[in-house]
Amino acid sequence: MEKIILILFGLSWGSFLNVVIYRLPRHQSLIRPASACPACGQPIKPYDNIPLLSFFILKGKCRSCGAAISWRYPFVEALTAASFYLLYVNFGFSLHFLAAALFTSGLITLGFIDFDHQLLPDEITLPGFALALVYTFFRPDLNFGQGILGALSGASLLLLVYALYYLLRKKEGLGLGDVTMMLFVGAFLGWRGAFLTLVLASFGGALVGIFFIIARKKDMQYALPFGTFLAPAAYIALLWGEKIIKAYLQLFQR
Repeated sequence: MEKIILILFGLSWGSFLNVVIYRLPRHQSLIRPASACPACGQPIKPYDNIPLLSFFILKGKCRSCGAAISWRYPFVEALTAASFYLLYVNFGFSLHFLAAALFTSGLITLGFIDFDHQLLPDEITLPGFALALVYTFFRPDLNFGQGILGALSGASLLLLVYALYYLLRKKEGLGLGDVTMMLFVGAFLGWRGAFLTLVLASFGGALVGIFFIIARKKDMQYALPFGTFLAPAAYIALLWGEKIIKAYLQLFQR
C-alpha cells in the first residue's frame, strides 16, 4: 500500500513539475492561472487533468480543440513516479529519501528546461545548492566541508572547460548554467559523485553528438544541452555511484 501511495504521489508531483518546466523559463506564475491548453487557451477541467490517466482517456488530444497533447506531460509524470520508486527501494522512507526526492525533482526540471530552452534557471540551481549544503548538517555520509568540496570540484572543472574553450574559440562552448548546476549536484553528491556525474554526462553527450553528426548530418558546431545529460548522470550517481566507482577501482586491483 505504501508503494502505491508513493507512485500516486510521484505521478501528481510530476504533474506539478510539468507546470514548472513549462512556466518557469517563460517567467510565468507557477500558481495562477489554472492549467490551460497551449493551443486554444481553454482551461483544463480537473477530470481532464488526472496524471497519466487523462492523457490516455483523451487519446492524447485536447477535449476542446482536438490539438495534440505533448507526450512530454505523461512522460514526466511517469518518470517522476518511477524515480521516486527507485529512491524508496534504495533508501526506504527516510529523511534521505525526502532529500533525494527533492534533488531528483530539481534534476528532472533542469534536464527538460535545458532540452527545450538551453537554459538552467538560477531559481532552481542556486536554492538547490544552498539546501544541499544545509542538508549536510543532518546526514551522516557527507559533512559540510565535503559538500563544499563537491560543489567546487564539479563547478570548477566545468568553469575551466568554459574558460579554455572561450580562450581558444572566442565563444562559449557551454553555458554558465551548467556550472551552477554542478554546484547543486556536487553539494549533494560530494566530489566523487560530482566527478562521476561529469564522466557519465560527457560520455552520454559524446554518443548522442556522434549520432547527430552521422545520422542527422549535423556539423561539429551542433550544440547539445549539457544539462540534459547532467541530470540523468547525477541521478545514476545518486543511486549507484559508489557501486560504479568501487567496481571501476577493482579493475586496477587485479
